[in-house]
Amino acid sequence: MFHNIGTPEILIVAVVLLVLFGGKKLPELGKGLGDTIKEFKKALSGKPEDDK
Repeated sequence: MFHNIGTPEILIVAVVLLVLFGGKKLPELGKGLGDTIKEFKKALSGKPEDDK
């Protein structure tokens, strides 16, 4: 039912993102996505937060 994502699909998604958001916004979007994934994993692990 589900297929693995291959190189052509990744390239198509990358081109679409580049067209929609432009080159200047992509690093910001990537950083935001990375931070979101990190927080999600931290919440799933159940470890207490470290206050800096």
